Amino acid sequence: MIKQNIIITDEDGMHARPASKISKIAQGYEDAITLTYDDKDVNLKSILAVMSLAIPQDSEVTLSITGDNEKQTLKDILKAFEDEGIDIKTQ
Repeated sequence: MIKQNIIITDEDGMHARPASKISKIAQGYEDAITLTYDDKDVNLKSILAVMSLAIPQDSEVTLSITGDNEKQTLKDILKAFEDEGIDIKTQ
């Protein structure tokens, strides 16, 4: 398992549009991808689960990835945040 803490610095937090896009991208990976916020773990591949977290601006979240390609998957998911215009800072 590999973990990465990030801060969602986007002024809108992680609202519906970016949550949907990131979830759809995550669905393309075989690795298990979990997003943790406020002691709640959700499958990043589930759009509704991610939106249910209602992540506001300046919130710290943790990406946890388990599988055969953990490092590459993490790199790709972090790039997806950037490509989708979701401002983040890695910790």
